[in-house]
Amino acid sequence: MPPPPVFRFAPSPNGFLHLGHACSALLNFDAAQRVEGRFLLRIEDIDPTRCRSEFEAAIYEDLGWLGITWETPVRRQSDHLADYRAALDRLAALGLLYPSFESRAEIACLVKAREAEGIWPRDPDGAPLYPGAAKSLSAGEQERRRRTGAPFALRLDMDTACRLAGDITWTERGSGPNGETGEIVASPKVWGDVILARKDTPTSYHLSVAIDDALQGITDVVRGRDLFQSTAVHRLLQTILDLPQPVYRHHDLIRDNAGKKLSKSSGATGLRELRAGGMTPEGVRGLIGLL
Repeated sequence: MPPPPVFRFAPSPNGFLHLGHACSALLNFDAAQRVEGRFLLRIEDIDPTRCRSEFEAAIYEDLGWLGITWETPVRRQSDHLADYRAALDRLAALGLLYPSFESRAEIACLVKAREAEGIWPRDPDGAPLYPGAAKSLSAGEQERRRRTGAPFALRLDMDTACRLAGDITWTERGSGPNGETGEIVASPKVWGDVILARKDTPTSYHLSVAIDDALQGITDVVRGRDLFQSTAVHRLLQTILDLPQPVYRHHDLIRDNAGKKLSKSSGATGLRELRAGGMTPEGVRGLIGLL
């Protein structure tokens, strides 16, 4: 008998959960229940400046109120930094990483200069691609700058990584922004030389999600459509690091009255406010179309 499918919900404890989180958590939980699979909760707390224990406690409280149960122990990313370091070491050994030392302000100036010469490409999230020349620094110069204690970001040499990986696809059971579904051809180059770690942050979302999903045996990734394009980077890392490939299902986003995606930063109504106002778990399901 094959092992059961494994689903997960992986929030960051940098704010209170809102309806969008409830939608993703319930879709994963319900899917696991339907196929007698497993449902895991993962706490993505790699950013110590924004993640707080009270938000993590609120995640458990809100999910429990929704009727969601999960396996324990919960994987907290901050407890597994060695896993990400090991992956970075493998990528470095393949010659796929390089440090860039420009500050955010310096990068903004470089982008402005490039844009003055013409259109400078941006990634699917709208951020300009890395415009610097750190990749051309000699190994000796890279080491010299590191020894000075200068801040840096570890970037993936995207062109070299794509040549190594070859053609990449993923199986999409949901759909992308333009209705893409089925076997999707991954195009990670549109993201440029993405950051996989910083001097003071030992991993990035792209790296940690690929490693965590593999180590937890995740077979089905159900998440919002805003992450559809990111799958190309995740599949690239999975291929290079010989990690298993999950099946993906990207779902509709819950939006506010102005049509904008709900977010913690915009002050989207939290589940705790809805609960305090008399909302029931069934009412939440009704609001997000899961009844």
